[in-house]
Amino acid sequence: MSNETNTTYSIINGQSHQSTAMLDVRNPVDNALIARVSEVDEHAAERAIKCANNCFIELKSTTAQARGDTLFRWYQLILQNKKRLAELVTREQGKPLKEALAEVMYAAGYVKWFSQEAERTNGAVIPAQTIHHQLRTLKQGIGVVVGITPWNFPLAMITRKVAPAYAAGCSFILKPSELTPLSAIELAKLALEAGFEPGAFQILITSKPQDLVTQLNSHPSVRKLTFTGSTAVGKLLLEQTARSVMRTSLELGGNAPFIVFESADLEAALEGLMMAKFRNAGQTCIAANRVYLHSAIKSQFIEMLKSRLQTLVIGDGLGENVDLGPLINSAAKQKALSLLDDACKHGANIVYQGESQTGNYLSPVILENVEPAMAIYNTEIFAPIVSVIEFQTEEQVVNMANDVDVGLAAYVYSSNIDLLHRVSMVLDFAMIGINEGAISNPAAPFGGMKQSGLGREGGAEGIDEYLEVKYLCQRF
Repeated sequence: MSNETNTTYSIINGQSHQSTAMLDVRNPVDNALIARVSEVDEHAAERAIKCANNCFIELKSTTAQARGDTLFRWYQLILQNKKRLAELVTREQGKPLKEALAEVMYAAGYVKWFSQEAERTNGAVIPAQTIHHQLRTLKQGIGVVVGITPWNFPLAMITRKVAPAYAAGCSFILKPSELTPLSAIELAKLALEAGFEPGAFQILITSKPQDLVTQLNSHPSVRKLTFTGSTAVGKLLLEQTARSVMRTSLELGGNAPFIVFESADLEAALEGLMMAKFRNAGQTCIAANRVYLHSAIKSQFIEMLKSRLQTLVIGDGLGENVDLGPLINSAAKQKALSLLDDACKHGANIVYQGESQTGNYLSPVILENVEPAMAIYNTEIFAPIVSVIEFQTEEQVVNMANDVDVGLAAYVYSSNIDLLHRVSMVLDFAMIGINEGAISNPAAPFGGMKQSGLGREGGAEGIDEYLEVKYLCQRF
């Protein structure tokens, strides 16, 4: 892919949106300008909403099979363009190319899954209490959907929202992260090529997201918001949508415990931690945030981890054999360093730290003696920092793991099946990796408990977020 700067555009009603206001997109490797994107104003947003509403009316006359076929063509086009999409993700987001390729396949998996789920939105015939009535239900698309997606998975966070919405017969307006808008635009172009109606999937880019989102959420034609991002922003959005009783799905922050019992296969646990912690340089919502090691295996496991971290290659994700790319920007690195500094000031100690890195790069760190009172214990780290907490008993570690206000993902390693069952039942997290560090799957519901969000994405449950259940009572 060429390194020259290009101009691209927000997409409204299937067309490029021309604008004098332009947003710069920069490569986190060196902050180089890679593209300029047209921004939208309130008039353009209003036009997008009108187009989406008209498209929703049109989608009502389409069949589930037709929408499923269109989604499957989109899936095929994503696969045909996987190398180009992966290179684009690496350039604007920073993750290694091998991880970007994996994200393309993961994103495509959601499109394929919901291309099949489109025909499974079944209603029901309900036994009536009299012979003069028939009771039945049917499911219909909820209406115009607004989606807000983050920068860490600029393809997958989109397809797992847009694909079920379209399968349900909804039109979709997407505000992607201003840090990674290029992937979103390319996905929308492929969707249009696959046969999406012009108003079915629109992209609105802005450097003033708060103003745009407020406008969208206050519009009477918008009936659904789906958001992936921080818990703090999710709470603000929930307040907005409550004013119109808008259906809202929120996939919010995590603080995942990674628990290694003395009975664990330590090699397997190490492999799982490398995936759960260091994928995308730790910038995932289900990243292992708090690593609980049983006292009997703690020292051995840390030594194994040190040896593994020394083998990691840090650099530009487009380079050969790179394992860790940069953090998304300088603010992300500063946040990580501040958390590290605060923890050390309050009694934690660094037992491993890679060579110092310039720019947005951050070498892996192992931090020991982390305590619940420290900021790093209660904050989503989003960086390659391993916070180690020692434990002695099953009850102790479960209590510590649960003592946070979020509940997205957790990981447990042991060879004791009874222990795994007990612990999995009492952990207050919506997704549990049992001897497994990679848990995401389009066929499974993704979402959180407590302050980690509302609703589910993926699985059979994912399409229900975009459907209304209508009850019909007919007298004969």
